[in-house]
Amino acid sequence: MAFEFTDYQPYDFANRRHIGPSPEEMADMLDVVGAESLDALIDETVPASIRQKCPLDWGPAMTERQALDRLRETADMNRNLVSLLGQGYHGTITPPVIQRNILENPAWYTAYTPYQPEISQGRLEALLNFQTMVCDLTGLDVANASLLDEATAGAEAMAMAQRISKSKKTSFFVDAQCHPQTIAVIRTRAEPLGWDVVVGDPFTDLEPANVFGAVLQYPGTDGDVRDFTPVIKALHGESAIAIMAADPLALALLKTPGEMGADIAYGSTQRFGVPMGYGGPHAAYMAVKDQYKRAIPGRLVGVSVDARGNRAYRLALQTREQHIRREKATSNICTAQVLLAVMASMYGVFHGPRGIRAIAQQVHQSTVRLAAGLERIGYEIETTTYFDTITVKVGAIQGAIVKSALDGGVNLRRVGQDRIAITLDERTRPWVIETVWRAFGGEFSFDEFESGYRLDDVHLRRSDYMTHPIFHMNRAESEMTRYIRRLADRDLALDRAMIPLGSCTMKLNATAEMLPITWPEFSELHPFAPADQAKGYRLLIDDLSDKLCQITGYDAISMQPNSGAQGEYAGLLTIRAYHAANDEGHRDVCLIPTSAHGTNPASAQMVGMKVVVVGAAENGDIDVADFRAKAEAHAGNLAACMITYPSTHGVFEETVREICEITHQHGGQVYLDGANLNALVGLARPGDIGADVSHLNLHKTFCIPHGGGGPGMGPIGVKSHLTPFLPGHPASGGDQGPVSAAPFGSPSILPISWSYCLMMGGAGLTQATKVAILNANYIAKRLEGAFGVLYKSPSGRVAHECIIDTRPLQQKAGVTVDDVAKRLIDSGFHAPTMSWPVAGTLMVEPTESETKAEIDRFCDAMLSIASEAKAIEDGKLDRENNPLKNAPHTVEDLVGEWNRPYSREEACFPPGSFRVGKYWSPVNRVDNVYGDRNLMCSCPPVEDYLEVAE
Repeated sequence: MAFEFTDYQPYDFANRRHIGPSPEEMADMLDVVGAESLDALIDETVPASIRQKCPLDWGPAMTERQALDRLRETADMNRNLVSLLGQGYHGTITPPVIQRNILENPAWYTAYTPYQPEISQGRLEALLNFQTMVCDLTGLDVANASLLDEATAGAEAMAMAQRISKSKKTSFFVDAQCHPQTIAVIRTRAEPLGWDVVVGDPFTDLEPANVFGAVLQYPGTDGDVRDFTPVIKALHGESAIAIMAADPLALALLKTPGEMGADIAYGSTQRFGVPMGYGGPHAAYMAVKDQYKRAIPGRLVGVSVDARGNRAYRLALQTREQHIRREKATSNICTAQVLLAVMASMYGVFHGPRGIRAIAQQVHQSTVRLAAGLERIGYEIETTTYFDTITVKVGAIQGAIVKSALDGGVNLRRVGQDRIAITLDERTRPWVIETVWRAFGGEFSFDEFESGYRLDDVHLRRSDYMTHPIFHMNRAESEMTRYIRRLADRDLALDRAMIPLGSCTMKLNATAEMLPITWPEFSELHPFAPADQAKGYRLLIDDLSDKLCQITGYDAISMQPNSGAQGEYAGLLTIRAYHAANDEGHRDVCLIPTSAHGTNPASAQMVGMKVVVVGAAENGDIDVADFRAKAEAHAGNLAACMITYPSTHGVFEETVREICEITHQHGGQVYLDGANLNALVGLARPGDIGADVSHLNLHKTFCIPHGGGGPGMGPIGVKSHLTPFLPGHPASGGDQGPVSAAPFGSPSILPISWSYCLMMGGAGLTQATKVAILNANYIAKRLEGAFGVLYKSPSGRVAHECIIDTRPLQQKAGVTVDDVAKRLIDSGFHAPTMSWPVAGTLMVEPTESETKAEIDRFCDAMLSIASEAKAIEDGKLDRENNPLKNAPHTVEDLVGEWNRPYSREEACFPPGSFRVGKYWSPVNRVDNVYGDRNLMCSCPPVEDYLEVAE
């Protein structure tokens, strides 16, 4: 039959990009689930009492081309000038081999947090390289695997100092030469905990007997390089903790914090190849003396062995995770900046110690030339000893000089009313320095001045660093590319298989959405550049905020929090400030149900709130009677409740409005955790349900990738009465203190979420939510009989995730939830969330992105595991020597002697696995106990590897 134009049917490219199952597959899945239609399933699942009345609508969905054109127009509104503004942010050169093969590579940016070490060996090695590099540069013993940003790392260092100090004082000293945003974030963190922050000159104003610790900036924000050895000695004499905020590039030339006696060092690794991105994301670092390694916040990569005795990496001391310690946690850190830490570590591998030193020398010598030219003109350089920053006294002509430089394409930093600070970096070229001289009234050629040093002998570094062979490999691009590829091949990321993690929403990060983040108009902007140079960012942030307000029912959004846990913290600070403004600052009780998200209690503790735990009913819902009783008992002091909706038990609770009403009746505010927003978008709005504030995990619901454990982005939405109490910032104003280093957190990844909203449209986002719920119910139904689903709604439905009960397997066959998780690796799957929120269970979330075929493959693997457990129960498989106990199986299991009572084929190719293109775990099961008993958190010497191999 001839083609007729009337046969044409439009194809919904937007929905098919992010929505895995085809319409035909959805029909088949609905048959299995037992629902007449997708809308009928939603009506059975989502309570009618919370359904939103108006659909999401901001115009038709855009095609990829249209969205990219809009992004290009927006990017072009930014003016990308040379920024010599410093304050912890520097121009840097990302080696193309790192940009293309890590930052732009889904094998790296779609990976999950390395809680399953067997399938995370590549990321873990890269992070171990990061830790080793940081230890070497700082001269300290142990480093963590990164923190959110330099300012929050400073706040964490203060909190750690308070924990480990033997001093009973409640004051903390901050060097006035710390970056302004760091001082502000430290103040924010200290105030709710009752710590007094004293800011001044550590050589004249510090009284060591009166503080539990002090932080010293090295070099100072205005450029000064000072030897803090006597200050640190005085602190130790009074049992106080010495912290140094140190620039890692400067440490290639300067005496280390460890050599000065510092207990803790922190800083930013942004200038190690990570673009400024208008403020983030960037990886902060923290390093400590060996005696404090068990108190360091964040994640720590350690070295252990696998079941064959081979070297294997893992996250060490995992019991410190906040999901486990809850209100007893000393920090709520749940996110690192893994992708950015990997980039920084590869920058170190790529350049090696000689290359890093050469870059540091180039930056310093350029600064010396700049200063010499300014001195020739007649200006006084206030900074006498410096690395990359000088401060110049200019008097009343400050504004004219800054404008002249701006006209030449260069941003300079004003200091007070009569000084200018200038910070150079590895991108600084001779024309930039010549432009600065012209702005100051001098007409020189760069070549007129000789290179030199302005560092005193006492400040120079004498020790070696980055001595491990990994930093001395052949850095030919061929070898570098292959090294990166080898590490990526050891990992299982979303580009290989579904990662069905409950509450973590591992969904598609579309390539078209990722493209703009490396455009220089977005990636190279300094966060403190003049506002008129960032008009594109402002338009993007405002429009995305408007869309998020429409989605959530809130009235305002703050983009500042740069992780979900940071969003929790910011939301509770907003509530706390609101109560204080109403003369009810005594309200400090926070009700948190056991079904709330795991970091909630730690966040409440950080803002000085007292956590009162509310129990769960037998069906998993919040126990309303218990909630009401505790709200009444604490009515005079009730500050807030923290709930997660749908709950972490995977159900839409019918009583959520009642919980909100009870809280408001007794003077509290409702914090609704946005971790599970993927089940709400387009169907229900937290602001309509009765919530006052929520954080939104853009790295979950709105397609920013997890990056192997970060970046995250956790903006908060609030109702209008809380708007005046959102986080402020020294660079942009506001009455409240900041929670992050940059005004908008990690804005360079916001184009991902914005383009997701543009390409999906309101209808597409709503459809995505519906399909996420369908996929979860389909899994629950397919596994019915083999596994129990722990919690369901009265209609027998689950939300976008479900809790699979594996405890009967242990009772009947001795098969633990760990065994199930490791056996899934043999089928080529990352395990679901283990033992949370219920010990011995798996919380599964397929998301809307997965096709029916991939979901069926996962179900086949799970059903096979149930069959193997039944075979153990029936005595057909040995209780201790079976495929589940020995999983995961590696290529080594295909060769050599085989004395197990099951075949190699059963071991290596269970149902769900691919014959061609199978993922092979690079190590057998990792010994966690060995790793914690023999803690090693930096790259072992090569001979150690040889010993293990023997």
